[in-house]
Amino acid sequence: MIALFRRLVACLLIVSLPAQAGLVSTESVAAAGSRDGIAVFLDRADVQSRLESYGVSATEVKARVAALSDVEAAQLAAKIDSLPAAGDSGVAAVLEIFLLVFIILLITDILGFTKVFPFTRSAR
Repeated sequence: MIALFRRLVACLLIVSLPAQAGLVSTESVAAAGSRDGIAVFLDRADVQSRLESYGVSATEVKARVAALSDVEAAQLAAKIDSLPAAGDSGVAAVLEIFLLVFIILLITDILGFTKVFPFTRSAR
């Protein structure tokens, strides 16, 4: 009896609810996605602290993003996506160069071409 009642209610709800479908433009979907991506980027703590160091509040930035046109929002989202994950401070590049020089000197020291490090024995 309860199963029959549930089935009847479900059928009545299906029939009574209007089905609304419409075409959605690609531009509106892309703009919504780009605005969501910008909002996620602006919600990050490091971004908010950087904005505050520039003297701009996060609410002001969000209001300006909301005022952007769809094309401008898509361009801004593309620029955000192309940024490096961590800031490019150059420290990593300097460390890589020092590591490369150390390895080259270590190999030449082991092969007997140089004598830079006292803790190596030459192969010769």
